[in-house]
Formats: sequence, structure tokens, C-alpha cells
Amino acid sequence: MSQIPNLFTPAQVGALSLPNRFAMAPMTRSRADNPGNVPTDSTVTYYVQRATAGLIITEGSQVSPQGVGYINTPGIYSEEQVAGWKKVTDAVHAAGGRIYIQLWHVGRVSHPFFHNGELPVGPSAIAPAGAQAYTDKGMEDIPAPRALELAEIPGVVDQFRQAARNAKLAGFDGAEIHGANGYLLDQFIQDGSNQRTDEYGGSLENRARFVLEVVQAVVDELGADRVGIRLSPQGSASIQDSDRVKTFSYLTEQLNQFNLAYLHVIEALPGHPMAAQAGVPAVAAHLRKIFRNTFILNGGYTHETADKALANNEADLIAFGVPYIANPDLVERFRTGAALNAPDPSTFYVPGDHGYIDYPSLQDTAANVKEPVDYQNN
Repeated sequence: MSQIPNLFTPAQVGALSLPNRFAMAPMTRSRADNPGNVPTDSTVTYYVQRATAGLIITEGSQVSPQGVGYINTPGIYSEEQVAGWKKVTDAVHAAGGRIYIQLWHVGRVSHPFFHNGELPVGPSAIAPAGAQAYTDKGMEDIPAPRALELAEIPGVVDQFRQAARNAKLAGFDGAEIHGANGYLLDQFIQDGSNQRTDEYGGSLENRARFVLEVVQAVVDELGADRVGIRLSPQGSASIQDSDRVKTFSYLTEQLNQFNLAYLHVIEALPGHPMAAQAGVPAVAAHLRKIFRNTFILNGGYTHETADKALANNEADLIAFGVPYIANPDLVERFRTGAALNAPDPSTFYVPGDHGYIDYPSLQDTAANVKEPVDYQNN
């Protein structure tokens, strides 16, 4: 009789054997505050502190200067960035961890501030509704992007190919392709943002084409068993699709041809601040039935709800986001039933180590507990 899986059950994910089913979700932290957007020594500490996760997925790292949309986010396109990430992977591996990099191109979710005054790019010249970017002038509205020319698209695919090659040089165990959260791949998938009339727009087959070409390029460099992809089929306020279940079911069917290590789906649980608005259909359960390999869920899970999802075969791994910001030893805290540190949202995206690498572990807390003084013997 097979064991009912829980967070502490080992798992095989592509080429990797994981000691548990915790994934650290990719989370922008905006700490690459240097001219080259290079991971820093504090970045090394941050990921090493969390090396007990079954799988770490790094913050999104832009595949090219064209892919930038936020201040102080690291890239994976320059020699300096590769060298900075190599320090991270070496240290995480020395600590016994496993680490994927998330490959990121924001597409239209950017601003001319990041592109020497030029417009950001997208599948079509449609602005993300109500979206703003943080620039040197503060928050500014994001303009409509420039639609990528047909002849430019192979070059963007090659940006992902080179980024995957660089990820291998940097020592990563694999790469997650960012196809979620309204960024470039998501913009091609969903018909609210993709109104092209060429072979990359219109039909489901055409809207999925760019994503599948990017996946093929990354697989060519790393091998399918070291590549995952992240999707957010419920969308958000800035991106819409007329039939989410149909669109993402088709895409997932096509992804099966690659035999990827995993599919990572964001679908927040009811009651979570990121939960979909009323009337937006749940999609993850449909994709779970379609996808043949490891399925990761993310979206406000607790120890209890994560174990329940695993036991019910809703997923194979659970990715935790904010809990990992405040709790570097989340695995041990769940194992022992210890209380969790409370996160401080005001420090999520600001420079410096405060709120980044100074959340205490259980070990730190125990070390700071002083022995009681026996006044009768003093």
C-alpha cells in the first residue's frame, strides 16, 4: 500500500531527487542594486538560508536588457551576472540544496525609463490596464508597447536560449520559464493582449506558438528534465482571455510533447488576497489532469492545506512564497509546529539587508534566549 504523500515525502522532479515537497516560489526582491543588476553577496546569503527547500526557484531574472521592467532586478545575460549567480549556486549546493533560475521577460509591463526612452515591446500595441511602473520619478503609468515585428520574434526566442546557456554556466540545476503574471509569454497566450493577425496571433495554435518555441529553445540547452514552466491561467486585472480553460488546456496539452520536469501553476486559494474575482473559473484542476509530469501549485497554502492538496493528488509539490520571505527555515518550522515569523511587506522590494536576510531562524532565536538568572545563588 503506497504512502499518502505529504510535504516531507521525497519526490523525483525531472533529473532531481528532492528530500521534500517544498518549493520556494520565485519572488522579486529588488536587491540587485548595482549598475549591472548583478546578484550580490547578500543574495548568496538569502538563498543559502533557504536551502532546505526541496527546490528553490529564484526570483525572475531578465533574459536581456529588453526584458527589464523593474528596478534592481537581476539578469542572466551578462558575464558579471553569470558570475554573481555562480556564487549563489555554489553556496546553495554546498549547503545541500537544489536551485532553478526563473527566466523572465516582462514584455509590455515596462516603461521607456528602462529602455533609453524607447517603448517596451509586446505581442500587440495594447497597454496593460491600470498598470504602473516605478521609475526615477516615482510611479508612472505604463504606455502601450510597441508590437514586436514578425522578424524580431526569433531574436527574442534566442534571448531565452542564451539565458538558458548562461544558467548552465552559472551552475543552476535547471530553469523555470516565466509564462505567468501577465509578462511576455503570458501576453502572447491570452487573447486580451494578443491581437496579432500573423502566425503568432488569432487561433490557439498561433497564440501558443511563441511559448512553445521558447520552451524548445530552453530544452535544447538544458534538457527537458531540467526545465519547468510557470503559468497563471486565472490571469489578473491587467491581462484577460476569453476562455481561460480552453486556452490553457490546449497549451498544457502541447507542453506534454517536451516531457518537462514540471508545470508550476499559480491559483490562489479562496479567501487569499490574490484569489480570482468572482466568476473567473478555476483552471488548475483541469491542467492537473492533462499534464503528465510533476505538477506544482502555488497560492496561499499553509502546512495544513498543502498536505491536503498533496493527499488529494491535486499537486506533487507546493510552492510557498511570502512564508519563505519571513521564514528561511520554513521546512523545520512546519516539521516542529513552531510559530512563523510575520513578514514585513514594507521591506519586500527595498534595498538593504533588513527584511531580506535578517529574519531569524529557530536556531537564531534559541541562541538569543538567555539562561534565567538564579538570584538566590548570586
